[in-house]
Formats: sequence, C-alpha cells, structure tokens
Amino acid sequence: MLDVENKRMADSLANKVTRLKSLALDIDKDADEQNRYLDGMDSDFMSVTGLLTGSVKRFSTMTRSGRDNRKLLCSVSAGLIVVFFILYYLVSKAGT
Repeated sequence: MLDVENKRMADSLANKVTRLKSLALDIDKDADEQNRYLDGMDSDFMSVTGLLTGSVKRFSTMTRSGRDNRKLLCSVSAGLIVVFFILYYLVSKAGT
C-alpha cells in the first residue's frame, strides 16, 4: 500500500520536474530571442546616431557660413515645418 502511494507520488514529482524543465527551457529560449532583438536594436540606434551626428555637423557648418546660406537655411526650415503640418493634417484626417 505504501509502495503504491510512493510510486504515485514519485510519478507526480517526475511530471512536475518535467514541466519545470520544459518551462525553464522555454524561458531560456525566450531570453535568447529577446537578446537577439535588443542587439539588433542597438545596431539600428548606432546607425541612426551616426546619421544624426552627420546631419548636425552639416547644419552647424551651414549656420556658421555666410548670409546666403542663412537665407537658404531659413527657407528650408520653413518648408520643412509646412510639410510637417501638411502631413500632420493628412494623417489626422485619415485617422478619423
């Protein structure tokens, strides 16, 4: 009688251990996938940082140069602001 109950409890424990092992392997697999995703995001951010740094350098050079470039800079800035508001308007209209 005790032997049967012992075997039943041992089987129950073995099932629980199997489930825990499976869960631990799933967690490990998920952590590896998330690490790969984060590594990809890191390289994306590094490339964007390089792009923005180059843009800031060109913008700074443009503002430090003569008066003609300042006029061009003002017109480009005003144009970008107008394009931004037009896109904002179109996106808001498309959303409703």
